[in-house]
Amino acid sequence: MAEGASTLSQGDRPDQTQPIPSEDLSRQFLELRDELMPVIEQVLASGKYTMGPNLAAFEKEWAAYCGTDDAVGVSSGTAALALAFRAVGVGSGDEVIVPSMTYVATAFAVNHVGATPVFVDVDEEMFTLDPAEVARAVSPRTKAIAPVHLYGQAVDHAAIREVADEHGLAIVEDAAQAHGATFGGTRVGGLGDVACFSFYPHKNLGTYGDGGALTTNDAALAERLRVLRYVGQHTKHVHEVLGYQERLDELQAAILRVRLQHLDDWNASRQRWANLYDELLSGTPVVTPKRRPGCEHVYYMYTVLAPRRDELREHLEARGIGSQVIYPTIVPDQPAYRGGGAECRVVSDERARSLADRILSLPVFPELREDEARAVADAIRAFYAQS
Repeated sequence: MAEGASTLSQGDRPDQTQPIPSEDLSRQFLELRDELMPVIEQVLASGKYTMGPNLAAFEKEWAAYCGTDDAVGVSSGTAALALAFRAVGVGSGDEVIVPSMTYVATAFAVNHVGATPVFVDVDEEMFTLDPAEVARAVSPRTKAIAPVHLYGQAVDHAAIREVADEHGLAIVEDAAQAHGATFGGTRVGGLGDVACFSFYPHKNLGTYGDGGALTTNDAALAERLRVLRYVGQHTKHVHEVLGYQERLDELQAAILRVRLQHLDDWNASRQRWANLYDELLSGTPVVTPKRRPGCEHVYYMYTVLAPRRDELREHLEARGIGSQVIYPTIVPDQPAYRGGGAECRVVSDERARSLADRILSLPVFPELREDEARAVADAIRAFYAQS
């Protein structure tokens, strides 16, 4: 038997009339239903739907989980980014260094505060911001660096911190895909000056709607964020600065409190499936994800580099197997920046553009079954065997 080949007998294989989705939130809800419904009913019966006790409690619990002094709940990860940039003083005329391969919100948030995103390339093996390119991109206008912990893996924070300290730059972590990931024993969220999380439903920790949070060890910065997220006020109806309406609502905070208790187990399940894929795809043309030494990868996505990627996707789809391309177009190539009026500066993006043609994310959600993971790997091996 070839190395990494499936050991399931024909009779053990899953019914291929049943699709294997790339993501499936319904399985998780069914497992948590008995925990969630009493909490949801309690919030609805309370009549307190914003700025309530569940939000305050979740902020403390999330800060404790991330190992930070403060957490501030907001309406989305995108809102978290814009608030963070404003809170650290980014504004008109400034530049923020961002990776060329990320979700577009990382860059859009820079534009929304009047600054310019400066796109730099990523490491071809880790998919995260290349510190050497960051150093090359610094200009007199640079105010901050926005490293993205992409697909569940932390950036090379030590190298990024060295550049930031040399030039006096703020570090705004985009941790939207890395709940629970670590760098050198420290959880993301506590590495930079401030960190931004998304609780979009499919994240490692998600809501049943939109939500986000910021974490920081700077008390003054946390206070600025709280004022900015609630229309610029400490006291109701006294609006001291131009703020926003970006609160995390009470219902989603209560849901997050329940789900947070399961996050480490869910991450462990994602790691289990990632390890199994590593084994089963060994010896194929597929390049499996690299792990940064001394760091814990939490696999928001299990992203491989696949020759003939689009043909492979069609092969998987024909067999009822879901997959995703996150992201098919790098941010500097988005229409908003290609004639759409959004300002940017591009330092380097060649590697990111090359990766966009090969990346493929396989099913890795916690409730995936082993027979399903093996069926995915079998289908990939069959595709390349027939080529």
